[in-house]
Parts: sequence; structure tokens; C-alpha cells
Amino acid sequence: MSNYSHFLDRPIFKQIGQAADHLGLECYVVGGYVRDRLIERPTKMDLDFVTVGSGIALAKEVRKGFDKKPKLSVFKSFGTAHMNYQGVDLEFVGARKESYKRNSRNPIVEDGTLEDDQNRRDFTINAMAICLNEGRWGELIDPFNGVADLERKLIKTPLSPDKTFDDDPLRMMRAVRFAAQLDYRIDTSTLKSIRAHASRLKIVAPERISVELNKIMAVDKPSYGLGLLFTSGLMKEIMPEICALQGVEEVEGHLHKDNFYHTLEVVDNLARTSENLWLRWAALLHDIGKPRTKKFIKPAGWTFRGHEFVGSKMIPKIFKRLHLPTDARMKYVQKMVMMSSRPASLVDDTVTDSAVRRLLFDAGDDVEDLMLLCEADLTTKNERKKRRYLNNFKEVRLKFKEVEERDHIRNFQPPVSGEEIMEHFGIGPSRVIGEIKEALKEAILEGHIPNEKQAALTLMEEVAQKLGLTK
Repeated sequence: MSNYSHFLDRPIFKQIGQAADHLGLECYVVGGYVRDRLIERPTKMDLDFVTVGSGIALAKEVRKGFDKKPKLSVFKSFGTAHMNYQGVDLEFVGARKESYKRNSRNPIVEDGTLEDDQNRRDFTINAMAICLNEGRWGELIDPFNGVADLERKLIKTPLSPDKTFDDDPLRMMRAVRFAAQLDYRIDTSTLKSIRAHASRLKIVAPERISVELNKIMAVDKPSYGLGLLFTSGLMKEIMPEICALQGVEEVEGHLHKDNFYHTLEVVDNLARTSENLWLRWAALLHDIGKPRTKKFIKPAGWTFRGHEFVGSKMIPKIFKRLHLPTDARMKYVQKMVMMSSRPASLVDDTVTDSAVRRLLFDAGDDVEDLMLLCEADLTTKNERKKRRYLNNFKEVRLKFKEVEERDHIRNFQPPVSGEEIMEHFGIGPSRVIGEIKEALKEAILEGHIPNEKQAALTLMEEVAQKLGLTK
């Protein structure tokens, strides 16, 4: 029997083991901590403990031993208790066995043995336990050969995958997430079962799906997990809009690229330059309007005119369906998708400062993110062409800097406020005030006047006179 007492190097393990011995309970640290220590992966600041008996009683006993008593949260119906001690989340549960009804992923829970508890775990690599009792300190319990699966870099269910995924369909998303995070492959029979049960995701709360999806999006190379979602059939259940990007059509010898695989490349490119989750979402969704705007026009060939506008309008529906935030984060994704092609139009020498000013005005503080997205969108395999485009984007950045230093357009605030206009003419809020403000903004963006107060005041008088407004 292998001994892993060197994994129990935190004082908390000794404290919990002694509390369990005092109560006469078997106690084990289980799950992610054991897995991550075995593969020498940085461990998270949370620990899961299983006891054969009452997890709540053990948690209370452990808490007694702390000088500063942390808050203890007890969930009697689930037989679990939680506390945070010195920044570490401690979760206690009594060993249990579970059974499920067909139309729900909420289990019927009964007290059980350690074996029962390990049987209910999602994957073999998460089903290992290390004993904390003094007489068996550091003993590894690995009934499903999780250590061997870690060595093989394999995601596999402890019991029949059909039963595992039929009982709790969220585990299919978790299989993909662990494969993506660890760069493991999914066992053939496990992947086959996911394909067979993909439609069962319908009974899972959308917010639970989104948690897993966001974790897949956050890895170093998201395309692996996104590709697994597609080939397993899960993507069709989650975001059919992404599946619609797949495929190539030919008319009169004209082909268009496969926008699905292009999108995966864009997400990976973006992931190399930014950890911003919502910018990664923009990369994933930047072409979703293409299937709806695709047209073949002679002699130009395939066009996708307006796909950025159409795609941005599709985003609220997707975010609401997945219970993703519909606040400023969603609006940011919409903005990035809507503007995703605009910097490419500024590489021409004939582009006016007015066009640059307008893009800076519309992008505001997000202009650098927009540039990262546009650069990530370069997936050509022609290195010469790629270098040329990247150099063009360097020129665009120089134009931004030039215009911004001169005109201060980013986060533009008019040099004359609405309150000043009202005070100057002695009137309250009205349509005329809005028209004057708009005229000032347009004049500055078009370069007709500098972004300075005196020039704005002069124009204000001219516009007001045309509108019949006098002091």
C-alpha cells in the first residue's frame, strides 16, 4: 500500500486527523488536492474532507481547536459543513451514496461507506483519498487506478460512463474542462458516452454550464476544450451559433474558409496575449454573424457584409440563454464584435484623421483590446502576408498615438458641457441643447475645429444662431 504522508505537510491535516481520531471517525482528504499533488500541479486554496460518519460533527470538532473561530456554515440536508480558515476553504462531508431521478441532477443522498463515496466521484483522477487517521496516516486509497490514469493523462469515469453522465450530465462538461485544463485526453468509451448523452445537458442549470465553459475559455489553449465540445456534440446543445460556423461551401470554384476552425485559432491567438475572459468571448463570437450574412456575388465571390453588426445583435440572446452577465461585460463583448473589422480599414495611407478620431471615440479605453482582437484575427499561413498585416497594424497604432496626443479624443468629453450651454442661453434641458452638443462633437471628430474650449464656444454661438436661439 502506497504511503503519501509527505503530501500532508500542512498543519491543518494533523489537526483534522486528531479531531477525527477523537470522535472515532475515519477521515480522508479527497479530490483535487490529492490529484494536484500527485501531478505536482499548484494546489488551490480549498480542501475537501470525507469522513465515514457525520461531516458536520467533524467540522464542529475541528473548529473547536482553532484559537480564532471561523464562521461555520452547515447544510444539514446535504450533510456538509464549510469554513474558511486562514484563507483556505475547508469542506467536510459524510461519506455517502447517491441515486438520481431521470429528470433531475439533484441526488437522493444516503449515508455510505468510503467505497460508496468514491463510487459517486466523477472521474478516476478525482476519486483518490489519503487517510488522516493516526494509524493509517498518509495511506492512499485508489480503487479505480487514478494514479495510473494520471500517468496516462486520461479522463475516465470510475463506473460506467453511461450511468455517470445519465445521473449527472454536468459531468460531461467537467470531463471536457479537466481535459482542457490538464491537457489530457478523454477515454474512448467515456467520449463515446458523452456523444450519446449530450442532449441530457438540457436538465442542467445554464449557470452551471457557464461556470465550466468559462473555465475552458480561461485555459492557455482554449481551442482544445472548445474542439472537444464540438466533436462531442455538447457545443450543439450550448451554442448552436458556433456550430453553424463549421463547413466550407464552393460555388463556381470559389471557396470560403471554415469559420469554425478559424475561430478556434483566433481564440488561441488572443489567449497568448490576454487573460481577459470577456475579450476571449469576443474572439469566440466575433464571426457568429457570418452564417446569416453569407452571400455569393459575382465576380467578387463570397461576402459577409455586415456580419459584425448582425453578430453583435445575437450576443444578448446567447448571454441570456447561458445566464452569463448581461451588464457592462456583455456590452463590452458586443462592442468588440461590432468593431472587430474597423482597425483593418485604417491601414490605407489615404485614411483621414477623422476616421481615426471616430474609431478612438467609439473604442475609448478599449482600443488596445480591440487591436489585440484584430491581430489575433490574422490566421493566414502565408508568413509574408501575415507580417505585412501586422506591420500595417503597427502603423494603425502610430496613427492612434498621433491623433490622440493632438486631439485627446479617447474618453472624449466636450469642451463645453450641456450645463454651460444652458447657463449661457438661460434655458433648461431641451432638444436644442442636444443638437448643439451633437454639432460640437461632430465638428471636433471631423476636424473642423480643435478640441478646445474657445473654438467650441465660437461654434456654439454659430449653431445656436442657426437654430434661432439667442442669449
